[in-house]
This record gives sequence, structure tokens and C-alpha cells, in this order.
Amino acid sequence: MRLGVFGGTFNPPHHGHLILASEACDQAKLDKVLWVLTPLSPFKQEQVLPPVDIRLNMLRAAVNKDSRFEISFIDINRPAPHFASETMQLLRRAHPDAELFYIMGADSLSDLPAWHAPQEFLSACDGLLVMHREQEEVMIGSLEDSLPGITPKIHLLASPVVDISSREIRERIGQKRSVRYLLPDGVLSIIEENRLYQ
Repeated sequence: MRLGVFGGTFNPPHHGHLILASEACDQAKLDKVLWVLTPLSPFKQEQVLPPVDIRLNMLRAAVNKDSRFEISFIDINRPAPHFASETMQLLRRAHPDAELFYIMGADSLSDLPAWHAPQEFLSACDGLLVMHREQEEVMIGSLEDSLPGITPKIHLLASPVVDISSREIRERIGQKRSVRYLLPDGVLSIIEENRLYQ
């Protein structure tokens, strides 16, 4: 089985996330994408996040209509900090017979040498599915210098131009601007019910 791993704080999950996960399934022939909700990202400690249960409800509302998508509780069920290297090692033990492919953007790939235990993370992955736009340059050569052995694990996937970000959605809500078509209706309902991002 080929499993994609899509991690994030999903604050909130939006159509851009769904499109990227779907493209990863199609282009990399994945059987399933595991959505790993990170309660608190080591890279976003300054960000005030809604409670985990509310973000989990938003994620359920976003992914529940696609049988290829499944929410993983691997980070929710363990204490912080939640480093991707440890998450992948735990998923490797939980799915010993599966191929595990981590889904990321080209910007995250560039930052990979600065991650916690990047070599251990790389060892736990069978591949890195890197979504990039045609105009983005992916500096694989310099990454190989920092992380020997990374080159054969990188699979570049063509990303559709979907310029939606969680930050933009939060800002628009704070400015009382419409976000109706940027995220699933179920996610918007939860945001409105809990008066998030206002």
C-alpha cells in the first residue's frame, strides 16, 4: 500500500489543502492520504491556535466526503513537541508493510535541513512528494550536500495554481470579508459557530 502523509495545523483546512492531497493521490498513485493534525507546530509556536478538538472537527468536515482521505491521530495522541521525524517513525511502526510518502511544498523542502533530525525524517520516508509550480526552482543539488541520499527520494509533482492560504483566510475573516468559496461549507459553518479568527 502506498500512503501519503499530509501534516499541518490546518488552521483552517481549505480547498487548497484538498486539491493538493487529491493531486498527490492521482500523480503518485497513492492508495490513501493520512491527514496528520499537529496540535502545535514547532515552527508556529507564536501562533494562537483554536483548540485541537475544533480544528479536528474542521478537518473532519473537510475530508469526510473523500474515501481516499483518513485522519491520523498519531500526533493528537502524544505530547508535544510534534516533530515530523518522530511522527514518521511512529507511522512507519504503525504501517510496517506500507510505502510512506510525505507531502510537502517546495518551500518546506528548501527548509528541510533546518528541521529537527532531518536525516532521521528522511530515513523514515520512502519518498517526498513535493508540490511545486513551474516557475519555482527546486535546488536539489544543495539539498543533497546537506542531506546525502535525498535526491532519489524527491518526486516533483505539478501543482495546480491554487493561491489559497490559511493565513489569508484568517485575515479575511478578521476583516469581515467573504471566504465562502475558499473552504468547504462545513468548515465555514464551524468557524462561524465558534466565532473563530475574529
